[in-house]
Parts: sequence; structure tokens; C-alpha cells
Amino acid sequence: MTRWTLRALGLDVVPALSPLTYPGRPATIPALLTGPELLPLTPGPVPLGDWRPGGPSGAEGPGGPEGPSLDRFMAALGRPPADRRHPVLAVGSNASPAQLAHKFAVGGLSAVVPLVPVRVGGVAVGCSGHIGRHGYVAAAPYAAPGARTTLVAGWLDGHQLAAVDATEFNYRRVLLPGDRFPVTLPSGERLRGAYLYVSKWGVLTGPPGGGPPRPGGGDQGALLATLLAGSARLRALLGPGPRDWVERAAADPERGKEGTRILAEEGWVERTVGLPAYDPAAPGALTYGDLRPL
Repeated sequence: MTRWTLRALGLDVVPALSPLTYPGRPATIPALLTGPELLPLTPGPVPLGDWRPGGPSGAEGPGGPEGPSLDRFMAALGRPPADRRHPVLAVGSNASPAQLAHKFAVGGLSAVVPLVPVRVGGVAVGCSGHIGRHGYVAAAPYAAPGARTTLVAGWLDGHQLAAVDATEFNYRRVLLPGDRFPVTLPSGERLRGAYLYVSKWGVLTGPPGGGPPRPGGGDQGALLATLLAGSARLRALLGPGPRDWVERAAADPERGKEGTRILAEEGWVERTVGLPAYDPAAPGALTYGDLRPL
């Protein structure tokens, strides 16, 4: 069975521990994260739980057509099947296998997670209007009619979802309705909905005071250098360079909070992002079994 270590793939750098590498390197093909390893997943015209881990269809060994399904493989590891997991779209470092494995290791949780690049309609990736606790400016989604964006969907079990919720305290998890924001798997399956973390702070715009949302998910150092060049107050607080920014903001949360206030006061932030609002009265998180097409 084909297995790749994160280190061998160059996917082992954790953005939380190395902020200028944010958002980290994402999973680029369907794969099963097991902690330090990735197993490729072969999509089929079937639900996710019937995909085959470990190699392409027809390959010799357990990943071939006679091998165990993804659900059976996860059951052998003592983990729940795909239908009992929650599809969560990642716009930033949650698409990074190393970041997810790190989050779950800190919480003492299993890191067994199917990761699948999917096509999402009507959503684009910008930059959140705040400075995070690790010092970087994280990615954040916003509505973009007509956009078609590839995002990594992680199928999280209930404990994993709670752990990720706890790390995303600057975001609210919302359910994207599939009729307005179609989510399509490589198999062609289109979900009736998927979860997405929306920033409480809005998104950064272009020049202060206007312009479209600033693209997110790119080079963190370049983003911070642009913000420093455009604000004397940010340079005095966090400069002179990007490395100074992340080190100062991570070491002193009050500097991060003050930098977040400066971003808003100087007109860098657009609060309205056009995505569904967080509903604290919403029922418990829906699963892939709930959200698969009828």
C-alpha cells in the first residue's frame, strides 16, 4: 500500500510553529491523513466511504479494487466512518496536513482525517482583518459570485471538530447551503452543504479605505511587508520587517490586539463578507451522511 510521510512530501512544516510559512502546504490530492503519514485516496462514482485508500484503482495490494474501502480501513483503526464525520472546508492552514496533525496531537486526539480537494462555487479566499495569536494574518473566506475555488475539505469526527472549533476563536463555523455555494467532490458528488469558518473580523481590502478584498493564502512575508509599508502605526508597533511582526505579535498578545485595532481604524478592513451568519441556535453539526445528495 502506498504511504507517504509528511516529511518525505515536504508537508511537515507547522505554520503555528513557523508563522512566516503560513498557510503551510495543503493536501493537493485526495488522501487519508493518519498523523505522520498520508495515504492517497482513489475517488470513484460512489460515496467517500467507498473510496479506496493506498493507491490507484487496479494497483497491486490493499489499495486496489479488491482492497478495503476507506470506511473499513478507518474502522480497523478504531475510527468512525465517513458518514458520521463532518465536512469542513479549509481556507487557510487547516488545509495543511501538518497543521491539523499538530492541532490534534496537542489535544491528544486521533489525526485520522480524510482530506479531499473540492470545487466550491461563490466563495473566494481573502485575509482576515485581525492578527492571530501566532503572529500571522490568517486567511478568511468571503462571498464572490461566479468564483470557482478549490478548497480542501476535511472530514472531521466529533472530537476533532470540537478541537478545531476551540482553535478558531476568531472565526464562527457556519453551514454553507449547497444550493447557493455548490461543493463538488472529484467523484462528481455535490454536497447539500458543508461547514466553513468565517472571520469575526471581516477581510482586508486593498488600499486603506477601499478596494476589493485582498487575496489570501499567499506569501505571508509579502503580505506583512505590504501592511507595514502602508502604515506608520503598524511599523512603530510591529516593524520594521515581517519577522519582527510575527515575533512581536506572538510574544505579546496585546501588540496583536493593538495591531488589529489599527487595521480597522485605518480603513484596511471590510466587515461585510456576504456569507451565512453564525446561528448560535442552530442544531448540532450535520454529518456527511446528512449532507450527501438524496
